[in-house]
Amino acid sequence: MRIIRLFPLVFLIAACGLQPPTPLPTLTPTLTLVPTATIEWFPATETPTVVPTLPRTPTPDLHPGLGSIVLEDDFSTDEDWFFPSVENTSAAIANQHLTLVVSRPGYILFTNRKEPLLKDFYAEITVSPNLCSGEDEYGIMVRTSSNLAHFRFVISCDGRAKVVRASRNDARVVVPWENIGLIPSLAPGDSRLAVWAYGEEMRFFINDQYIFSVRDTVLLEGTLGVFVRTTGDETISVNFSDLVVRGISP
Repeated sequence: MRIIRLFPLVFLIAACGLQPPTPLPTLTPTLTLVPTATIEWFPATETPTVVPTLPRTPTPDLHPGLGSIVLEDDFSTDEDWFFPSVENTSAAIANQHLTLVVSRPGYILFTNRKEPLLKDFYAEITVSPNLCSGEDEYGIMVRTSSNLAHFRFVISCDGRAKVVRASRNDARVVVPWENIGLIPSLAPGDSRLAVWAYGEEMRFFINDQYIFSVRDTVLLEGTLGVFVRTTGDETISVNFSDLVVRGISP
């Protein structure tokens, strides 16, 4: 029986300078704890920024300096008005109304007060269309001179407004049509037209709402009037009532 001895091999390895393999280090697992976020059940609410309240700016008075009443006309008499006589038209005072009717295509009918001659004033009048359609017109005339030059505050039956500077043979638009939405587009319905006139400036109102202004250096005084105008074949009929005029103090 042969016995193998290992000792010489060990010595042989040592003699050759070979080192036995270094054993691998043993890894010990490390447990890292991640902190859990704290839940804030009742978070603080943000304090709102206080914005200071701005003082209100008062609405400017667009018809300042109104003085005492210088004229009241309840249309109980026709002595103070000129009434034209034209075929297919009518101008008359009855039941405390001045009524203008036109049944002629493309025709304007107007009537003026004989007095007073007004320079600086605030005039108001109620208008009540009876028959009114489309682009037919009605309104108030101010600063009418002896040669019939005047300013015309025009309302259309479809609810627009403009200003015309007219003379005996000419009419020029100085404020073009504006859709205003302040007057009934269908008859019957009442509206209050007003004109504030002081010096070169005139301001126009409907139901106490400012609409627009014009300036003129020529027509600075005159009488008041009213008018209706057809633009087509339909008849127009409008009542005018409760004319009040106040003076203006600077």
